[in-house]
Amino acid sequence: MTGTGGTAAALPRLRADDGVPVDISRVPAREAAERELSRPMYHENDPNLLQRGLDRFWEWLGDLFAAASAATPGGVVGLVVVILFAAALVAALWWRLGTPHRAPGTTGDSLFADGPRTARDHRAAADRHASAGRWNQAVQERMRAVVRSLEERTLLNPRPGRTADEAAAEAGRSLPSRADELRLAARTFDDITYGGRTADEPAYRRIEELDTALERTRPTLDTASTGTPA
Repeated sequence: MTGTGGTAAALPRLRADDGVPVDISRVPAREAAERELSRPMYHENDPNLLQRGLDRFWEWLGDLFAAASAATPGGVVGLVVVILFAAALVAALWWRLGTPHRAPGTTGDSLFADGPRTARDHRAAADRHASAGRWNQAVQERMRAVVRSLEERTLLNPRPGRTADEAAAEAGRSLPSRADELRLAARTFDDITYGGRTADEPAYRRIEELDTALERTRPTLDTASTGTPA
């Protein structure tokens, strides 16, 4: 031990081989201790690299959660409420917009997804969906009824893979007075089927009225490449 004040701190003491105490300064003492503690025998039970990484991650996550709860009114309870509200909002948007679909014009956008059915079959299916308030399906089936009816009247040649837009454009040439309504119906079908939009009753009623009106509409005399009028 030495004097008082700043020099009063005890320095580590080692013993030489003859047992005589040897003073050693602080820095060499620390280096000697580090070398000693670096020996493998002191680290046999240390966690492996993966465990250390996981420990660091959970510490970081805990710090993040603590910081967020401290910044949120109501603390932890307030943070939980915010998380639940955000999850409910995402679920509501997903339900409202539906699953993303392919854009119109991509391969596989055929108007008729299943096998051949008559216009009457499609109308009956549309009526069932409308009665149950399933307006998306009602619009789709009524548009299919429109196109199938035009094929049955030979105003359109039956063609596998035809899209709603193509059917409306072809039918509009032989039924020019209904061309705009046909294009609007096809756009509604595409928006619902491929654009993730949701139909309502007015949208369905417009296509239903178009279907009825087309039954009374006579084609022009200069039709078509689309088919021969009945």
